[in-house]
Amino acid sequence: MLSSPSREVAMLSTQDVECPYCGEVITLALDASAGPQRYIEDCHVCCRPITVELAIDADGDVHARVQSEEDT
Repeated sequence: MLSSPSREVAMLSTQDVECPYCGEVITLALDASAGPQRYIEDCHVCCRPITVELAIDADGDVHARVQSEEDT
């Protein structure tokens, strides 16, 4: 039985994002091992809660989108 090749997703990556509160650029460590997800992470500069939406595109690349609590 032949198996079809699967695309490998980089499980751990980083992405620089701008904090929606203080505007500082911070680096997020992204763990894609659980697939697409949504979670809260505090800004490393101002400590405000940032909503992080993690997505994986068709090529297996991991992308994060961030929002403030007011925007969610």
